[in-house]
Amino acid sequence: MGKPVNLNRYRKDKARAEKKARADQNAIKFGRSKAEKVEVKFDQDKQRRDVDNHELDE
Repeated sequence: MGKPVNLNRYRKDKARAEKKARADQNAIKFGRSKAEKVEVKFDQDKQRRDVDNHELDE
C-alpha cells in the first residue's frame, strides 16, 4: 500500500505555484529595476523644478 496523500496540501501547493508563476510573469511585464525607478524620479523632479523656475513673480 502507498503512503497516504494529503489532498488539501496538494491543492494549496498547486495554488501557490500558480500564483508564483503569475507573479513572475507580472514582474517581467510591469517591473522596473531600482535604477530605472530612480532615473524616472530624477527626471520628473528636474522637469518640475524647470517649470517652477519659469513662473513669473508678481
